[in-house]
Order: sequence, then C-alpha cells, then structure tokens
Amino acid sequence: MTQQAFLARRQEFWSRIERVLYGGRKAVKRSAAWFPAAFRELTQDLNTARSHAFDPSIIERLNSLVLMGNQVLYGQRSWSLSSCVYFFVKTFPRAVRSQWKGMAATHLVFYGLALFFALACVYFPDLVYTVLSEQQAGNLEEMYNPQSSHFLTPRDVSSDADMFGYYIYNNVSVAFRTFAGGVFLGFGSLLILCANAVFLGAAAAHLVNQGFAHTFFSFVIGHGSFELTAIVMCAQAGLILGYRLFVTKGLSRQASLREAGKTALPLVAGSACMLFLAAIIEAFWSSRHELGFTVHYAVGAAGWIVLFAYFIFCGRGKKR
Repeated sequence: MTQQAFLARRQEFWSRIERVLYGGRKAVKRSAAWFPAAFRELTQDLNTARSHAFDPSIIERLNSLVLMGNQVLYGQRSWSLSSCVYFFVKTFPRAVRSQWKGMAATHLVFYGLALFFALACVYFPDLVYTVLSEQQAGNLEEMYNPQSSHFLTPRDVSSDADMFGYYIYNNVSVAFRTFAGGVFLGFGSLLILCANAVFLGAAAAHLVNQGFAHTFFSFVIGHGSFELTAIVMCAQAGLILGYRLFVTKGLSRQASLREAGKTALPLVAGSACMLFLAAIIEAFWSSRHELGFTVHYAVGAAGWIVLFAYFIFCGRGKKR
C-alpha cells in the first residue's frame, strides 16, 4: 500500500474523528453509537502507518488521535448530577433486582436468625448472656430506659451532630466489614451477617424482657429499613465476590472478579448512601421520643413501604 493511496482512502475518516474529539462533550455524546468501532479502525490505521514506515507527521497525527480517543473511552468520568440521578433511578434498583433470589435468601437468613434468637431469649431470658456481656446488657437498658440520663443517646455523645458521626462510623464499619468478608469465599460475609442477626435478636429480646419494647422498636423502626437492608446488601455483595472468586466460569480469577464487580459495586455504593441516610434519620429523628410512639411507628412503616416500592418499581424500562 502506498502512502498516497492510504491518505486518499482514510483522510476523511480521520477528519471525522477529529471533529468529534475536538467538538467537546456534546459531539462525543452524539457519536457514542459508532465511536468505539471507529476507534478500533483508528488504531488499525496507526499500526498500518507504522508498519509501512509512512511519513512521521502522519504517524504523529494518528498517535495523537488514538491517545485522545483512548481518554474518551477509558478515561475517568467526571461526576455530574445527571449520572448521580441515573444511578439512583436506574442502576441501583436494577442491580438489586438482578440479584433478587440471592437477596431474598440473604434477607431470610438475617431476619430468620434474628427472630429465632429473639424468641428463644424471650422464653429463656438467661440465654441473652451467651450473646451479650453483662456490661452490654446494662448499656442497652440504660439507653432505652426512659428514666435514664442516656435515654436514646449512646455514651460519650452529647449532641445530634455527635450522634450522626457516631452512627456513620458504626454503621459503615459494620457494613463494609460484612462486604470485605466476601474475599474468604463468601464465608466471612455470611458469618458477620449471622453474628449481627444473633446480636440484634438477643438485644431486642432483652429489652422486651425489661419492659422497654416500645422505646426500642419505636426508635429502630424509623432508620431500620435503610440500615438493616444496607447491611444485608453488603453481605450479598460480599457473597457475589466470594462466589465468583471460586466459580470463575472459564475466566481468569481477575476477569471473574471484574465481572462480579459490575453487580457488587453498585450494591455497595447504594448501600453506603442508604447508611448515610439511616444515620441522618437515627440522629435527628429516631431520638425524638417526645413525638410519641404512634408517630414513630407510622413514619417507620412508611419508610419500609417506600423502600420496597423503590426497589420493585424504579429502573423499569429500556436500559441505557
């Protein structure tokens, strides 16, 4: 192939690529359908020019276009409000629904185990102390006793802002330990999830036995929908990673984990936002005991309904 023939055949194509690359974000969006295939052609043109030792100016031009095209296709995307909205309206609920069977099983394990230990500890109160230490039980009683100075406020916390920071740290640490446990073939995530379920069941039963059922349940129902669901989702994300680490389906382990990440990471990112929202509710709403139990129960029930409706109905329709 001669240089002249090569230029005559490909010059217009390169000019079109240049118009897209120098045309800004709008030009790239308009050309999104054909640009990946065009980029592959461009890299082939660069290889052809190099293999035939064409004029260095041609090679330099093609090399510059390839570098710019690579940045467009694989460079880090800047944050935008529209991409954030798309994540919450489409990506996150779709990722949850794509794992509905595993999600249902994980929820069943968590709530089933919590309910089992709660009932067992209600009927056999001394069983609580196989899960909770006496100090932990005493701290729970102090926090949920309406006559206590620490009523609905953790120790060493003096304001709503401090409570918010405390809950953020506590909730996020639990959730991400649950997710990170997935590297142990998923067993770590399952173990941490079960341990939290047992603790929740034992704590609830102990407070019921002490006569603090209303103060406990009216407190947790407001933020529980977001917090508990987020923790279960992190466990499911960890199980996905552990499963794909073990079952690669013919891929390398690195490629298998990369495929798992396409579903697991949206679950973790969405769960982090849910935990942030749960901490806000827990710090600034759940502790408002002066509003009465009925108001707390009504708002908490509405939160559960809205959350399930969001995951069931949001993100329906054609995918981008």
